[in-house]
Amino acid sequence: MRLLIVEDEVKTGDYLKQGLTESGFMVALARNGLDGHHQAMTESFDVIILDVMLPDVSGLRIIQSMREANNHTPVLFLSARDSVDDRVKGLELGADDYLIKPFAFSEVLARVRTLLRRGHIAQVQDELHVADLHLDLPRRKVMRNGTKISLSHKEFCLLELLVRRRGEVLPRSLIASQVWDMNFDSDTNVIDVAIRRLRAKIDDNFEPKLIHTVRGMGYKLDEEETDENS
Repeated sequence: MRLLIVEDEVKTGDYLKQGLTESGFMVALARNGLDGHHQAMTESFDVIILDVMLPDVSGLRIIQSMREANNHTPVLFLSARDSVDDRVKGLELGADDYLIKPFAFSEVLARVRTLLRRGHIAQVQDELHVADLHLDLPRRKVMRNGTKISLSHKEFCLLELLVRRRGEVLPRSLIASQVWDMNFDSDTNVIDVAIRRLRAKIDDNFEPKLIHTVRGMGYKLDEEETDENS
């Protein structure tokens, strides 16, 4: 599951990201409203944790913009404002839940899991399939043609990203930000090395090949190859 945290308080954002990552989620962190709004509108997330009192673009404005664009990703509001009027306003604008700061991480985790279970998104998938490749997301297990494949945490996150975005060419910069939470440096080969290791486990002993390089653009996962792939 992919989560987006939009939080300008550094300690709070880091605390949430670390806890949710350790709980098995893929987590993106935006430290201001502009970045959070852009990611919420252009990327796919299962739940968004959104601070109300952001210094540039408020959480209320972000969720209003999302709902006007028919973006119905579940949103958990975080706010130091604890009045009934504030909570009602957030919920009326389209928030799915509202949590007052300070909070316990266990409550955030419980609220996120509840939003996922409610079915606000069309499908909450526990399993992903491409050809004979099978990902069991809750158990973090991978099978190909009935053979169990052992992956590291980062390798699993990388494979999950590729499978969820099946058929899309993913540039190295996007992979770096989504899996490693870093800006892509053209001088580093960390993405290429990770893809090579993943391909050795997923593809080398199996047909059809699923992970493809698109020259000059990035990588994609699909059953079909094109002339651009190598």
